[in-house]
Amino acid sequence: MTDFTRRETLAASALGALVAAMPAWAQDKTMPADAAQWDLTDLYPSDAAWDEARKQALAALPGMKKYQGTLGTGADALAKALVAQSDLGRTIARIYVYISLKADADLRVAANQEKQAQAIDLYTAFGEAVSWVAPEILSVGAAKINGFIAADDTLKKRFDFYLANVLREAAHTLSPEGEVLLAGTSAPFAGPGDIRGQLVASDIPWPTIQLSTGEKVRLDDQGYTLHRDAPNRADRKAVFDAFWKEYGQFQSSLGAAYVSHIKADVFEMKARKYPTSLAASLSSNNIPESVYRTLVKETNTGLPQLHRYFELRRKLLKLPDMHYYDIYPPLVQLDKPVSLAEMRTTVLEALKPLGPDYVKELGTATAAKWMDPLPREGKRSGAYMNPGAFDVHPYLLLNLKEDYSGMTTYAHEWGHAMHSLLANKAQVYDKADYPLFLAEIASTCNEQLLAAYMVEKAKTREEKLYYLGQQLENIRGTFYRQAMFAEFELATHDKAEAGEGLSGETFTAMYLDLLKRYHGPKVAIDPAYAVEWAYIPHFYSSFYVYQYATCIAAASYFAKAILSGGAKERDNYLNVLKAGGSAYPTDVLKHAGLDMASAAPYQAVVAVFKETLDQAEALMG
Repeated sequence: MTDFTRRETLAASALGALVAAMPAWAQDKTMPADAAQWDLTDLYPSDAAWDEARKQALAALPGMKKYQGTLGTGADALAKALVAQSDLGRTIARIYVYISLKADADLRVAANQEKQAQAIDLYTAFGEAVSWVAPEILSVGAAKINGFIAADDTLKKRFDFYLANVLREAAHTLSPEGEVLLAGTSAPFAGPGDIRGQLVASDIPWPTIQLSTGEKVRLDDQGYTLHRDAPNRADRKAVFDAFWKEYGQFQSSLGAAYVSHIKADVFEMKARKYPTSLAASLSSNNIPESVYRTLVKETNTGLPQLHRYFELRRKLLKLPDMHYYDIYPPLVQLDKPVSLAEMRTTVLEALKPLGPDYVKELGTATAAKWMDPLPREGKRSGAYMNPGAFDVHPYLLLNLKEDYSGMTTYAHEWGHAMHSLLANKAQVYDKADYPLFLAEIASTCNEQLLAAYMVEKAKTREEKLYYLGQQLENIRGTFYRQAMFAEFELATHDKAEAGEGLSGETFTAMYLDLLKRYHGPKVAIDPAYAVEWAYIPHFYSSFYVYQYATCIAAASYFAKAILSGGAKERDNYLNVLKAGGSAYPTDVLKHAGLDMASAAPYQAVVAVFKETLDQAEALMG
């Protein structure tokens, strides 16, 4: 089984696509074309140098064949083969990072989109070229491989964890021929997601409506995100009605795309002899199914607090009742601009509990040309940190609105970047890249530390209520909402594995049941809104979103410990970041005192939610 690192997986699947549904300000056309501040020459001095590197990597792929049949001949031969595989993957990651960043800086430049496709094809070819490695390691046998590790420093320092993981997955690894065939399915299996993306981006005739302000707005995905929190309630309803009605017109086609995606998951599950699609997805990081199922169970147990939040929201917004279109407006308005320079200063202050070394390194990084921070026409929407260039530094694409929401995004993405920097310093390349299960902890912990700082420094009741409201909304969106998505994915895959028929209509009915349960009896939900499942591109990265919920649970635990503790608690947290991918993620967290298969982490985040509600209600009098 080809072992792709997180950076390679993210690159090959075009990381930016995963953030397409996040808050997007890229429709703002007021920013200058030269607003990008990152310096891509740190990666390659020119497109010509990049293309030369790509061609050299492509030419190097057949060279991996010379190592085939040698892995069992000695520790030195095994080390040479793994070093060659690692070095080539490292080069290809850098190649992809450069062109993906250029492509995302302006989506209108067709040449860069074509070059990005070449880089993705390079990844596919790399996967095929090294697909024989894991089966051959298994054919050598655990006893011999473990003996090689003990005898060779390179294997011990760089590849012991990788080799142990390959041996662990023996029952799910096919023959060399089978692995080559499966490696070749990545492109066709991406088809359903591509079809969904194309429908949404260019084929659906998105409606235009006129708001009470007189403004006419086009309600594509970005337009919906921009206007779903409109201050005027009638506008919010109009936005929801028009947007979800249009999605509903394409329910069958979008359903067919998602059914095809699920069938691809079931195919791979069967091919690799896993009991469920969930088990297949969790296996690469050795995450017990109990983690996922406990998350869903405990989130449901904590729903009364979420229902309490919706009642608080109704009261603060002075509404006679609550509808689904009322969940996005801020609880309290705070028209307080925050410049990019102010974001940097405030975040550095808020993160002082993480220690002087952390703050110093973050200060240096944020002063460098590593990010493209502001929106402009043609730029990819959303926000992400690309960790792919281990030998250089992370890069960040942001579309910051210059207010508190923008500052939280700033803190979040720089949390990712610091995670990568700390792991890269502490680990060798082959053990540095942390898995997705840990990826949102540093970012979300930064957000929580920022929120605590802002609440403490707030000068008025309204300002404090605003920050508490943002904290509540963060937990609602990152814990409860993502857990609801996770439950939806689990239910759809369970039905497919049981041979039940699925369609867009079925998905909408299932999703409506979840919306009603999660939002409670006092939130009215128009059945037409339940086509929302089709709006979530993350569903095409199966069993991905649950990690947002597990990560905010872990982040809540660490943030509370850091703020109430001292150097020991801080260092315990920083050691999680420094661990990178040197151990299984649940083991990394267990070492720090967190068992993610237990109820405790999820009960802890619900407790934080309750405490924040208590503070907000106390301020209301």
